[in-house]
Amino acid sequence: MPARPAIAALAALLLPVLGGAALAQSDPGFFIPPQGGGNQSRPAQAPARPAQQSQQPQRPPQQAQRPPQPNPAPLPPGQPPPAAVIGIVDVPEIQRNSTAFNGVREEVERRRQRLNDDLQREQTRWRDEQTALAGQRASMNPDQLRQRERELQERITDSQRVFRDRSRAIEAVAQSALAEIEQALAVVIRQVAASRNVNLVLPRPLVIFNDAPFDLTDEISQQVNRVLRTVALPPEGQAPAQPAGQGAAAPAGRPAAPPAQPAAPPAQPRR
Repeated sequence: MPARPAIAALAALLLPVLGGAALAQSDPGFFIPPQGGGNQSRPAQAPARPAQQSQQPQRPPQQAQRPPQPNPAPLPPGQPPPAAVIGIVDVPEIQRNSTAFNGVREEVERRRQRLNDDLQREQTRWRDEQTALAGQRASMNPDQLRQRERELQERITDSQRVFRDRSRAIEAVAQSALAEIEQALAVVIRQVAASRNVNLVLPRPLVIFNDAPFDLTDEISQQVNRVLRTVALPPEGQAPAQPAGQGAAAPAGRPAAPPAQPAAPPAQPRR
């Protein structure tokens, strides 16, 4: 049984949200004057027609009569479903006890923190260069000033691209690890359910009351740690390899990770 509640809880912990607002396009706010002179004559409006004293009564449109639908013939008797043997699973508790889940979460958070630290240092360097350039305006002619501003802006644009690529790589690593943990969890749930002759597994939040023998959470947690203790992550800055035939598409049944927010650029160099 696929453990779909694991997707939302795991994605909320793994998927990075890189700080910073996207570069907004400002409205120039130009005032466009009206075309032509202000005293143009308007065409005279046609006088309103007097209301008709008597109106012909409108008849409702006649609806086409549909032929009566024939009643479908009854189906032959089918095989009744088996008697339900229910098991209860707490997916969030399995995640908290999973060594693979906790290891991936800690590594993704470390990579996010390093990315944010590098971004802050780079933004500080951009501001320092802009301040130095502003102090040299009086000693440069307009052509030299434009050249220096263009070079600084190109370096800022290149750095922003690098940070966006690093952020996307972290998201791809988290998404790949999520898929691997989800697949292992689904396999273990089926194995444990088969060993108990359980044919219906329900998440614990949907169950108001159940006896302890119905709960399979502890057994599944132990088996998940035996089957998948760690998840091998690619080196930092490198996206995980896509499975053969999958390409860049997200796995079926799971939404793709949201796009990363670009790094917040510093103020544009003042002319």
